[in-house]
Amino acid sequence: MSTISRIAVLDIGKTNAKVLVLDCATGAELSVRRRPNRVLSGPLYPHYDIEALWAFFREALAALYAETGFDAISITTHGASGVLLDAEGGLALPVLDYEHTYSAEIRAAYASLRPPFAETFSPALSGGLNLGAQIHYQKTVFADAFARVRTILTYPQYWAFRLTGIAANEVTSLGCHTDLWQPATGTFSSLLDRLGIREKMAPVRSAFDALGPVLPALAAELGLARPVPVYCGIHDSNASLLPHLVGRDAPFAVVSTGTWVISFGVGGDLQHLDPARDTLANVDAYGRAVPSSRFMGGREFEMLAAELGPYPADEMRPALAEAVRDGVMLLPNVAEGSGPFPGRARTWLNAEGCDTRLRWAAATLYLALMTEACLDLIGADGPALVEGPFAANPAYLATLSALLVARGDRPVLALSGSTGTAHGAALLAGTRPAQEPADPVRPLAVEGLEAYRSTWRARLT
Repeated sequence: MSTISRIAVLDIGKTNAKVLVLDCATGAELSVRRRPNRVLSGPLYPHYDIEALWAFFREALAALYAETGFDAISITTHGASGVLLDAEGGLALPVLDYEHTYSAEIRAAYASLRPPFAETFSPALSGGLNLGAQIHYQKTVFADAFARVRTILTYPQYWAFRLTGIAANEVTSLGCHTDLWQPATGTFSSLLDRLGIREKMAPVRSAFDALGPVLPALAAELGLARPVPVYCGIHDSNASLLPHLVGRDAPFAVVSTGTWVISFGVGGDLQHLDPARDTLANVDAYGRAVPSSRFMGGREFEMLAAELGPYPADEMRPALAEAVRDGVMLLPNVAEGSGPFPGRARTWLNAEGCDTRLRWAAATLYLALMTEACLDLIGADGPALVEGPFAANPAYLATLSALLVARGDRPVLALSGSTGTAHGAALLAGTRPAQEPADPVRPLAVEGLEAYRSTWRARLT
């Protein structure tokens, strides 16, 4: 196979989708196209606008090939999504939005089916965050349409199927709180038999497998001058984790930020995870279980921005000191339904009369404290590597650094540049995109931060 010097990556987040080309020698992002990831309200139920995404991908790939060229395609997407194909390879049912909620009757019926946490290390989550819950809902409520299902694919692999015609599943998406996988044994869970779908699951392939070249007719449409291999693809948070697995010794933590803030405790074990507090086992690209925890930090930041206005980045350092001094706090949860403190609705403390600057300071402290709580729950040790949008927020980084350094030699490293999802997806093709070395973040020097933390935690017990 010829050397891959440039790789196109399809990167589908919950909020936005993009296609970019990376230079495999330097890791530089050569060009990118973006669009929102729209959810259609119906019919049947809220679902992703798959055909609009497909049109966008074809247009972007053609433009990027003409502009920069690329030698391979890789794929990374958000989790908690599966695709149901009919016998002709079309959608048997729309691709369900995982935030859709079901009736109490449906939820109760699924609760009686799902395996125990000790089997799947997958907590019971809201809506369709457990992919098994989605499949149960679709099978129960839309039985006639579900009877046409012949193949079930995880989401990154659906897009690989559209490009190559080859159907596959892959462990990072199967092991992403789906209830469908046993991380400790690397096999499907007992839920497949309870749902009667075992024979419908596409074969499991490695994320590193080249499934095949782009289909000939599509290659002609895109203007590809030679065969372009398409790699199997990977769950986005595991894509963020992958670059660190190949170049760093455990223990360490990776904090992958986007719509979700997902923390991975590399080198940890699964023995002390609490399913009631949104901890779980993810499965890395090599099929190994990794203790993980999460909260919807990126979504919360967006919600706060809509309410408070633009984030006053230049004013955060002095505002943080004032918020700590005056005990201005934000308690969880801004976005309900997940995270380490379930069942709570957000509460502002000592915020009466505070201006936007101080409220944003309290929100920044909140995001750092939530991240620290997630790391504590998985027993994370060693340095914490922050990637994604929060890696460009100096106030958040400095606050998190102060919280972790106070508990031992646990520096925070901010990974700048293109998101780790794209770099991780590029690694699937055997490339080694370089990343700039990161120096430890200087901890926030604010008197009273430890007391502030203790008060914040005490309010949640």
